[in-house]
Amino acid sequence: MSIAPYIKEIGRGARGARGITREQAFDLMCQVLDGRASDLEVGAFAVAMRIKGETTDELAGFLDAVTARCIPVQPERPAVVLPSYNGARRLPNLTALLAQLLAQEGVPVLVHGLGHDPGRVTTAEIFQNLGLPIAQTPADIARAWSRREPVFMRTELLCPPLARLLEARWVIGLRNPGHTVAKLLDPCPPGLALRVVNYTHPEYAVSLSEFLAATRANALLMRGTEGEPVADARRTPKMDVFLGGELRAELSVPQLEGSLAQVPLLPREHDAATTALYIQAVASGEKPAPAPLLRQVECLLRTLGELPGAAPSAAAAVAAGEAHAAG
Repeated sequence: MSIAPYIKEIGRGARGARGITREQAFDLMCQVLDGRASDLEVGAFAVAMRIKGETTDELAGFLDAVTARCIPVQPERPAVVLPSYNGARRLPNLTALLAQLLAQEGVPVLVHGLGHDPGRVTTAEIFQNLGLPIAQTPADIARAWSRREPVFMRTELLCPPLARLLEARWVIGLRNPGHTVAKLLDPCPPGLALRVVNYTHPEYAVSLSEFLAATRANALLMRGTEGEPVADARRTPKMDVFLGGELRAELSVPQLEGSLAQVPLLPREHDAATTALYIQAVASGEKPAPAPLLRQVECLLRTLGELPGAAPSAAAAVAAGEAHAAG
């Protein structure tokens, strides 16, 4: 079967295009991921969706197809999943620092993303400079978690067909629905993970909120730093917590207007080696962690405490954080 009938619906331009159902989107993405669509069809699909934009049903169907093709990741207790697909262009990429701060509290943390991106500093490169584990198999992930270490897995190992779809960007020059799905991807069984979903443009806050609600997701939704799932070290963004698709205001964090009274001393350069040295200094206590990152860690710990099977260490860390805040 060809995906041409789907392209006919979604490819009529910004005004004439029609959305497809979740089931149709699942079928379309399955054909793309399994190599049953020609290169020409994949290019047409990518451009058509770039012009039209994804509906909630389409995103859900695409994500269903991608998730079904991921390797199995089975945490023993609720984990945090950090999709890392943008990297740093101007600021230090502190996704690895967020991962380490969470892991120090006993939280299993899986970061997945690209190994290399020309012109950007990826989280994979920073993990390598830090000597943190980069997994090849699910067993590698389990071993890292047993050592209370965060772990990174490249997309081509986590979900090879998704990685091939992401590579189409370098041919056609545009992102495609695979990039949106990658930043929503949680390879753990339902209910066993809390993912951080980030956006760069404010209008996506509305569409992603609708998606998380419709799919009954457990997630923290926030505006990321240059597209990374970590709070900007210079200001605290709004953090919306969804549990079972329900927005939980009591667990969420409001945006703090303006910059911090005391801006953290970030490294002037943002290359992987310099960023890794800074992260080591913060993780060891030599330098203070940026306040917005600590707020994000506390928010994630509080939320993890609401999930079934939450680790006692996480609950204890929540209590300690609340006591510190109260003091």
